[in-house]
Amino acid sequence: MSGAPMINPFSLFFASIITSNILLANFLGMCSFISISKDMKSSSGLGLAVTVVLTVTTAINWLLLNHVLIPLNLVYLRFIVFIIAIAAVVQMLEMIIDRVSQALYLNLGIFLPLITVNCAILGVSLFMEIREYTFFQSLVYGLGSGLGWWLAIMLLSAIRQKTEKSKVSAGLQGPGLTMITIGFMAMAFIGFSGMLAVQ
Repeated sequence: MSGAPMINPFSLFFASIITSNILLANFLGMCSFISISKDMKSSSGLGLAVTVVLTVTTAINWLLLNHVLIPLNLVYLRFIVFIIAIAAVVQMLEMIIDRVSQALYLNLGIFLPLITVNCAILGVSLFMEIREYTFFQSLVYGLGSGLGWWLAIMLLSAIRQKTEKSKVSAGLQGPGLTMITIGFMAMAFIGFSGMLAVQ
């Protein structure tokens, strides 16, 4: 794309993990993030699944946008096409996880197929389009965003396991403490924004 911003791939990669974290900077994909983060093993499995889906679907959606929708003047169908591509990738991943690790498949439960409607997945594809990234930039951004999502859910899971064993006042137990924790995590990640940022 001629309008693609000149961004160093390493800067884009690390910024999408830390300072422009899709979850902690844009608050996309919060539902499964909060629900699954009670257990480290499930959090890791879901984080890996989201990373794979984000990387693959961002690349596929870039190709569909630039080689099918734009040439055929069908850009107005991008939401439908992006979601169909995401659903197909998630369905394949679901079948693979079911065959490889039945325990992880059962632990993730309904949240595995719900990756299809995880707004972080669609959000990354839309940011890729809005920012007019090249294919390589989109691939790097998708991978970095997935790793950032994975890092965030693993950190929250570790913190939640610690707080479950700590004495917490009754008013803060459960969702209250979780939301406060996420707020502090977001401030910590955004605190590095002077170093790297995705625009």
